[in-house]
Amino acid sequence: MKSVNRTHFAHNGLFILIITVFLLPGCTRVNQLLERFGLTDNSSASQTVQDVPVFAVNTTLAVEGQIQEYISLSGDIVAGSTVDAYSDAAGRVTRIYVSVGSWVSRGDRIATVDPSRPGMTFMESTVTSPISGTIAMLPAQVGMTISQAVPLARIQAAGALEIKLNVAERFISKMAMNLPCEITLDAWPGEVFLGSVRELSPNVDPASRTMEVRVNVRDTASRLKPGMFAKVRVITERKDHIVKIPASAVITRFGEQYVYVTRRDSENPAYNIVRKRVITQGILIDGIMEVQKGLEPGEEIVVRGQTLLDDGSRVNIIERVTPLGE
Repeated sequence: MKSVNRTHFAHNGLFILIITVFLLPGCTRVNQLLERFGLTDNSSASQTVQDVPVFAVNTTLAVEGQIQEYISLSGDIVAGSTVDAYSDAAGRVTRIYVSVGSWVSRGDRIATVDPSRPGMTFMESTVTSPISGTIAMLPAQVGMTISQAVPLARIQAAGALEIKLNVAERFISKMAMNLPCEITLDAWPGEVFLGSVRELSPNVDPASRTMEVRVNVRDTASRLKPGMFAKVRVITERKDHIVKIPASAVITRFGEQYVYVTRRDSENPAYNIVRKRVITQGILIDGIMEVQKGLEPGEEIVVRGQTLLDDGSRVNIIERVTPLGE
């Protein structure tokens, strides 16, 4: 019976103590009493303080380099300069000295024409090339009768290949003479030929709303032929020694653009944290962005997983992506 009373008294005493604790003013006094009777859990409190979320991210480096803005166009290669060769006299073609694709210099023989008539014999007339170049067309055949108005051959001037492009009206303001061009063709995969804008039409086609532009092509090895289809990048702006990053790293919210830069946590160097950095955008092309202000070359930025971050968030770098241009 006494044992039951003692147990009952102990329970009542503990209940009274708890009531007293909650009625006492001041957190310090409450904590002291709870610690005195072993009613606190220090390990749980410590765990709550250390329970900081860590976000998995991928990063890369901002790099210094070149960026260029361009307009992608396509068109056919045409002969830039062609000249037809004519006979000085009407008559029958008796001999041809060249074939299509042959190289001729100015003054070289192309054909001979006999202007003789029945009962009249005349000296044969020799047709020569007016320029140096390649025989592009040869409509004349031995035995055919021609007049002075019929061309015997068409000569394409040496190295005078052009690409005829049609530029949409919205891009006309960016066109200018001598803009550099990069040219690729399916016939020569992996190779880039160089050229420049050499002619701008003064008119816009009202039906298609396009302007004709001609680009010359540098082809010292004579690998390109008229009629080939070419893809052309007209470089409208080029900048050197700028800071560039993947456009996917940039977050746009509430009218500002920013990235997250990684840093070592000064309070706990075993971890990385991120800092928000507002940037100013320049040229954006092919998923690459020029950063005019806000970043320096070599700074490490988050390129994946940044949408859940805040300034000061702790991160775990899962992968460091190869920087642009490497």
